[in-house]
Amino acid sequence: MKDKEKLISESFAISEYIRYIAVYDHDGLSMKQRSELDNASSNESDKYEELLVNPVLIKLASQRGNIDCGGLEYFIIRYGNFFVLLFPCKNGHVNIGVEPDKNPLPFVEPINTLLRKYDLK
Repeated sequence: MKDKEKLISESFAISEYIRYIAVYDHDGLSMKQRSELDNASSNESDKYEELLVNPVLIKLASQRGNIDCGGLEYFIIRYGNFFVLLFPCKNGHVNIGVEPDKNPLPFVEPINTLLRKYDLK
């Protein structure tokens, strides 16, 4: 995707409660997090989550979802320090980290709107 930085910037603009964004596709990985976060995970562990863990989760859930569940739209993962909204996309995924005291569901449609704008859905 040629406009990853623009997508990341527009994603952060949705809310001050979005703390982290990663875009992974055939062109590689781009990650950015807000500065001065409480309980931020390490850059190194985030990198391996994007390169290894999230693609496997998406593959497993997509295979199940495609059998008779209507496919996979997104994941919500609740870690102790934050929520993750994980969106499968063309050629990869987008990961949105949300503050732990905020409901992640209101962010789903604005993020999906951006993903459609960038032709990732």
